[in-house]
Amino acid sequence: MDLNADLGEGFGAWRLGDDDALLGVVTSANVACGFHAGDPSTMRRVCAGAARRGVAIGAQAGYRDLAGFGRRRIDYDPGELRDDVLYQLAALDGFARVAGTRVRYLKPHGALYNTAAVDPVQAGAVAAAVAEYDPALPVLCQPGSALARAAADAGLTVVAEGFADRAYAPDGTLVPRSQPGAVLHDPAAVVAQAVLMATEQRVRIADGASVPCPVASICVHGDTLGAVELARRVRDALTGAGLTVAPFR
Repeated sequence: MDLNADLGEGFGAWRLGDDDALLGVVTSANVACGFHAGDPSTMRRVCAGAARRGVAIGAQAGYRDLAGFGRRRIDYDPGELRDDVLYQLAALDGFARVAGTRVRYLKPHGALYNTAAVDPVQAGAVAAAVAEYDPALPVLCQPGSALARAAADAGLTVVAEGFADRAYAPDGTLVPRSQPGAVLHDPAAVVAQAVLMATEQRVRIADGASVPCPVASICVHGDTLGAVELARRVRDALTGAGLTVAPFR
């Protein structure tokens, strides 16, 4: 099972999360590409650290929204969104190559992730950017989403992910962050959800029932309080459940 987290989300002199510590825990790093967070020097530093540790580098492309951390929806022209995603992907891949590796996948960030999960137009724009840059590059996204369908239609490999620290709705989508209880804060609950997804490919919802959640990668957010220790607990629990924690292939 792959374990991923969002890294490189500082900007300039400001740091968000402990990138170096998380690189010692996760197997895939979703690196901000400068639009919702990150800057060239941060991108270079995180790529170099990931390469040293054998952590797979993923381009976390977002909306052009530094002020809102990429969590505000933007109604893009599809061609403009395609080109913005392509720009971010290519920029990060440059730093990855300087570090002796390359970008291994793309994962949208924040509002783009949520919008592309349900909007076929924006999903198609994201998939088009990846297909034009490198048709062999996988897309990391929610199973059954509009982006998963668009990526598959474009001939791309789709890698399904689940979220250890997010609540799920009965239809298998994430509970919006604007709603109470959308983010799980109890470490025990986060660990239990990760193990359930990894071992049984399902997730529990608010009423105690469970819904299918077939995933090959599990995300722990790197900007939450105690993220490093939480990621360690999740990794230890996955290993304890008999799983090999490694980048997806």
